[in-house]
Amino acid sequence: MTDANEPENPGARWSSPEMQAHLRRRHRSERRFRRASATAIGLAMLALAILLGTIVTNGASSFRTTEVRLPIHFDPAVFSAYAEAETQEERVRQLARADYGALVRDAIRGLFPDVTDRRERRKLSGLVSSGARTALRDAVQEDPSRIGTSSEWWLPASSNVDLFRKGAVDRDAAEGDRRVSDREITWIDQLTADDRLRGRFAWTFLSSGDSREPELAGIWGAVVGSFWTLLVTLAIAFPLGVCAAIYLEEFAPRNRATDLIEVNINNLAAVPSIVFGLLGLAVFLNFFQLPRSAPLVGGMTLALMTLPTIIITGRAAIQAVPPSIREAARGLGASPMQVVGHHVLPLALPGILTGTIIGMARALGETAPLLMIGMVAFIADVPQGIGDAATTLPVQVFLWADSPERAFVAKTSGAILVLLGFLVAMNATAIWLRRRFEIRW
Repeated sequence: MTDANEPENPGARWSSPEMQAHLRRRHRSERRFRRASATAIGLAMLALAILLGTIVTNGASSFRTTEVRLPIHFDPAVFSAYAEAETQEERVRQLARADYGALVRDAIRGLFPDVTDRRERRKLSGLVSSGARTALRDAVQEDPSRIGTSSEWWLPASSNVDLFRKGAVDRDAAEGDRRVSDREITWIDQLTADDRLRGRFAWTFLSSGDSREPELAGIWGAVVGSFWTLLVTLAIAFPLGVCAAIYLEEFAPRNRATDLIEVNINNLAAVPSIVFGLLGLAVFLNFFQLPRSAPLVGGMTLALMTLPTIIITGRAAIQAVPPSIREAARGLGASPMQVVGHHVLPLALPGILTGTIIGMARALGETAPLLMIGMVAFIADVPQGIGDAATTLPVQVFLWADSPERAFVAKTSGAILVLLGFLVAMNATAIWLRRRFEIRW
């Protein structure tokens, strides 16, 4: 029996003018939503492309450096103290103390004999980086027989010369608006015409530590500092996080105490990272008097920050193991520890490793906790262990971005590129581990 008010044909209601108008409004709303979603995605991709494009454009120049070719004469008068030394130890010391800057100044001034004014000669010598002295010193210490000889040497040019050759200095701008004077531009053009300037890959950027001179600054010290810091973080956070996840998921009784622990772990995962820096400052530095700016303290601080993430992801991976695995193991007489160690943990390990790598990637990109424990100091030497003073890649980016030298802009972008490379590699490793060892139930 049908209602007297209901149309005889059920399709007549959907073809009525009111329903057709409703469908048109709904379809228009869906199209607007799709267009809004596509626009939002497009804007996000555009912003990402602009960001990455800017970083790559600015950072690409940091992997190129400028060198100047100078006729170096290793004047024996500069090494007179070396010649007069009686012991081998004294000779080594005198070689290190020789005035290699005089060799560089004589070489560059010999190319421009018409420059006689004292101030002009100082500017002329400034075209060559202070790293030229170090290069000559290392060469003479390696082969003292160079003393008294003359040869052409490719030596690092100053940051101003490097910026000018890379187009970062506008020669058409007013002289007061650029750091390179007209006279210096004339010298640079003359060196270029004489084929005494060249660009090459900046191995120094990848193989040396930090420096006050932009053309000599490198990221290797920060890379090694990040390695030691993450090593300490992994050594502390991984075993503690996995053990805590196993206990909470497999052995802890379900009561208010464990509920409180779980709530606090979830809350700690959302705590701002600078709070962990304050904790590290108060506990590790002020209370335990551990060395400031050391990877040991940095790793312990980042371990506190990473621990909740590892616990949460570890519990999720353990929960994903089917209960039938546990029941089958117990049915064969396995003890609770054997069930976990022989069956549950191996099956959950891919998910645990994935979460650990993601947590370590987050720790690699953190800056605020490390600033609080003093890892913001200028460190020129490459750290040799977890107790040496060090810095990390994010902190190095912060230091260079805060530098007034314009040449450090490219260095900052280059360090960001290296940091992004490490982060992408770590996340790709996590995805590979997930796909390689994941078991579908």
